[in-house]
Amino acid sequence: MTNVQFKVIAGIDTHADTHHVALITDYGKRLGDRKFLAIGSGYQEIAAYLTSHGPVTAVGVEGTGSYGAELTRVLAGHGFTVREMNRSNRAERRLHGKSDPLDAYQTAESALAERGTSTPKSATDSLKPCA
Repeated sequence: MTNVQFKVIAGIDTHADTHHVALITDYGKRLGDRKFLAIGSGYQEIAAYLTSHGPVTAVGVEGTGSYGAELTRVLAGHGFTVREMNRSNRAERRLHGKSDPLDAYQTAESALAERGTSTPKSATDSLKPCA
């Protein structure tokens, strides 16, 4: 039996006080999820957690312009490919109820499928003068 290394995709549901992170493989298997504080030390813990299951190919973050802005800067600084994600699937939320883990997993699954993604603006983008 060969040891096949899978790649990891992360989804992050952001809030004012905490961020919920979910990890899946590049074929959609759920690996785990955790909640972290939305502060500097929490961002460093998130960066360490992302690589705890293998190499990370993408990180989907909800709210890169608001609650996830600083986290996005930190993760990009660590070399992660960060994608801004649209809000979670409303139909799934109605069926299974609102939960941070569900939203984080849906964000990871959207990042895997490259559905509803965009490149987040950096703080310097918003400071560029208009022509």
